[in-house]
Amino acid sequence: MARIAVMGAGIAGLATALFLARSAHEVTLFEQEATDPGENLDDAFFRGPRPRVPHAIQPHALLGPARAVLKARAPDVYAHMLDLGAWEQHEFDWFAEHPPYRPGDEDLVLVRLRRIVLESALRTAVEAQGNVTMYVGEAVRGLVTEPGADGLPWVTGLRFTGGRIGTDLVVDATGRRSPVIGWLTAAGARTPQTESHRVGLAYACRWYRTGRSITTAMPRVPYTSATPHALAIAFPSDNDLLGVALVCTVKDPTLPALRDPATFDALARLFPSTGAWLSTGPLPVGDVQVMAGLDNHWSPTADESGLIATGVIRVGDALVHTNPTMTQGISLALRAAEHIADTAHRADRPGDFAWSYDRWTRDVLKPWFDLQVSADRDNEARLSGTATAVQDEQARQRAARFSCALEDPVVMRAWAQARHMVRTPRQAFAAADVQNRIENWLKTQQQAPLPPSGPSRGTWETVAAGGAV
Repeated sequence: MARIAVMGAGIAGLATALFLARSAHEVTLFEQEATDPGENLDDAFFRGPRPRVPHAIQPHALLGPARAVLKARAPDVYAHMLDLGAWEQHEFDWFAEHPPYRPGDEDLVLVRLRRIVLESALRTAVEAQGNVTMYVGEAVRGLVTEPGADGLPWVTGLRFTGGRIGTDLVVDATGRRSPVIGWLTAAGARTPQTESHRVGLAYACRWYRTGRSITTAMPRVPYTSATPHALAIAFPSDNDLLGVALVCTVKDPTLPALRDPATFDALARLFPSTGAWLSTGPLPVGDVQVMAGLDNHWSPTADESGLIATGVIRVGDALVHTNPTMTQGISLALRAAEHIADTAHRADRPGDFAWSYDRWTRDVLKPWFDLQVSADRDNEARLSGTATAVQDEQARQRAARFSCALEDPVVMRAWAQARHMVRTPRQAFAAADVQNRIENWLKTQQQAPLPPSGPSRGTWETVAAGGAV
């Protein structure tokens, strides 16, 4: 049994603390925000933005890996989540009948919910765990370090407002603005080799209440529409709430107009995906929330030269922050939390676990980070009008995958495996059967297939300027 301190009680921190405690460790959890969702989740969700978690108000969904970890490690949390209104949607639900079963199909399930639903279920479980001490509204002020046998700073505790505690391991789950690297360099650690890739996209979202069961109100349209200048995405969520997101580049001159609710609604109605949902008459809840300034950031506590310190590791956005278009973040965080709980007890020396954990993150998590970086570069090039002919052809092929999947269950399986991180897109679409089906489908098309379209640039600009269509 080890004494482990977890900094940050977002999803990554709560899950890591819970899984570690259930593996018989003594856990101390620090959360500097004094917020508690309480029993009224809608009130907590809509009461206002959380400055340290700007994406908390944005639409979310859980992919298969997150669902699998929760069902295996915390079935009580998963059941509580469903009791709070989350619901499951199998990717094959698009078809009137599911295709013949193949092993693995059971994992191609999306869980529809807001982030606060998962946070609330995790927090309830953590608060009921006897070997977790939780400090809410308590900021960690710094690390306690001493020279390690290998010459690296060795983290042996934390300093906080109420004093200090000794630890065998510190888990940094404080998010993408974590102070930990600064603290380590001040203690003599070298600055690690990190990766940061700017994402030139902005997200505007608004929430609506459907007034009836969201599953029965669901239009039969894909959830995403794309034009050369914008994306529109519908997020049916828990408790009959609907999230609508419009995405454009941060340099788009019409971006400020999206903050106006009437303009946002008018633009969202022009896309097949979101327009179909808004035509059912949902009532808006709250203002438009805009999120930008994102990046894809990989920030471990080790690099090719080795560890920068011992006794500390990172999880969640503190380690790997990815742009949310592929909804990978929570799955990456929960897989890391599970691995930490499974392996933290195996190390005999402070540096052993940190090094083995770093190797694991590079082997298991880093490839998905790299995939998101590549996808974002393609998206930004397309939406900013800088895509080359080669990029356009690649985009045409990728669009064909999704459009064909809507008609062909075999291709849908490959698409869902890529979406749910079972295989990379390259692996999922490599099968000869899948490729042949896409090629045959392409031959039936009179023009290059695209995802469901939306307004022209001229119409978009007219409506953004307050004009009628």
